[in-house]
Amino acid sequence: MMGKKLTSRAEDYSKWYNELVVKADLAENSGVRGCMVIKPYGYAIWEKMQAALDKMFKDTGHENAYFPLFIPKSYLSKEASHVEGFAKECAVVTHYRLKNAEDGSGIVVDEDAKLEEELIVRPTSETIIWDTYRKWIQSYRDLPLLINQWANVVRWEMRTRLFLRTAEFLWQEGHTAHATEKEALEEAEQMMHVYADFAENHMAVPVIKGTKTESERFAGAVETFCIEALMQDGKALQAGTSHFLGQNFAKAFDVKYATKEGKQDFVWATSWGVSTRLMGALIMTHSDDNGLVLPPKLAPIQVVIVPIYKGMEQLEAISEKVKPLVGELRSKGISVKYDNRDTHKPGFKFNEYELKGVPVRLAIGQRDMENGTFEVARRDTLEKETVPAEEVVQKIEGLLEDIQVQLYQKASSYQQENITQVETYDEFKKVLEEKGGFVSAHWDGTMATEDRIKEETKATIRCIPIAVKNEEGTCVVTGKPSPYRVLFAKAY
Repeated sequence: MMGKKLTSRAEDYSKWYNELVVKADLAENSGVRGCMVIKPYGYAIWEKMQAALDKMFKDTGHENAYFPLFIPKSYLSKEASHVEGFAKECAVVTHYRLKNAEDGSGIVVDEDAKLEEELIVRPTSETIIWDTYRKWIQSYRDLPLLINQWANVVRWEMRTRLFLRTAEFLWQEGHTAHATEKEALEEAEQMMHVYADFAENHMAVPVIKGTKTESERFAGAVETFCIEALMQDGKALQAGTSHFLGQNFAKAFDVKYATKEGKQDFVWATSWGVSTRLMGALIMTHSDDNGLVLPPKLAPIQVVIVPIYKGMEQLEAISEKVKPLVGELRSKGISVKYDNRDTHKPGFKFNEYELKGVPVRLAIGQRDMENGTFEVARRDTLEKETVPAEEVVQKIEGLLEDIQVQLYQKASSYQQENITQVETYDEFKKVLEEKGGFVSAHWDGTMATEDRIKEETKATIRCIPIAVKNEEGTCVVTGKPSPYRVLFAKAY
């Protein structure tokens, strides 16, 4: 793991990312093409994300449930735009049994074990869930129904990259049913704000909230709300989406309820989700050429203590000195690791924890023991200082808070510096080519213009910002009237 330095971001950003994911022990490619193994350190970060999000969902009234991995093919065909959107990404189960080949060459599919109806490995769960909701919802008393599921999904990606795009990934998907259009729209918008709150206050990743254009919406949605983040290479990353589904799925699966007046009506629906793609966002927003930089709220190890010693006697003395400090930090909810391995030198450990993005590192040697001090280093700026032992807990608490804030502010400044307003198509193309980032431009609202821009520049409309002001202008491509600016970018 510690063999050689990372490729620098300036030299090859993509290579830097791939090396960092593997060398920092986050994940690796598996024996199944396009699928990844998430290693314990990477999974520990995901668990922290999951715990924070799960609390936020429950605080907004949602409950967790679990639905099948397999979806009958006929379910997918019930909502036309939905099946069209996912058809090319579906993995299909056709048989239910294997057998030994008659020629002894190995195991083959038993042709006599063909399923009557093929099963789709879930690419998303709207269809199986709405078939279930038909049984759960009878009257207005059963609404709203606010359900979340933590699960894995499969989308048969051909060009994969760890965390950012894999054939199988982990995520959560919320699926809610409401009595009115207004309630469902409010739910979809609320969850966009929940995602933005999580991204900014836990991940320290600034995001832009907005809605998607018709061509970029989720398959089967009437409206898609989103949060968009900007990575250090100037590319955008969709960090979370929340969809207002109207009555499309309720009508497809005949999910009706009795109103207070005794009439039958179709329910209104939403779905929303974030995935392990957030790991990619976290890595690419903050990390540097030395390795990961993790915000304290999501770091599996917030503080590491490394002893510097000669001989076991010194190590034992340092260990006794450190023991009460470890206890005090843990009592304050701070995750701390005391690394007293005698198989690795302090220099190796310093490099290892720098690579893994541990926010605060303490070192203590014989001189520190004599002086009653610790060397305290912060990962984000690599600054070091000597701190008296009696002040070190307070210092660590302050540093963890400060690092969380500084990482957000640094990323926010970068985002703001890389939103560029343009007035002409030539200017648009020049900014994309030379600077990157978000390009704020007028667009005439047509899919034809959107498609042309995508074909000619590889940029897509990332969102129509929620905070957009009605600033009338003319489309940078066609010169036709435009009611507001939208954000374009090349994206992951």
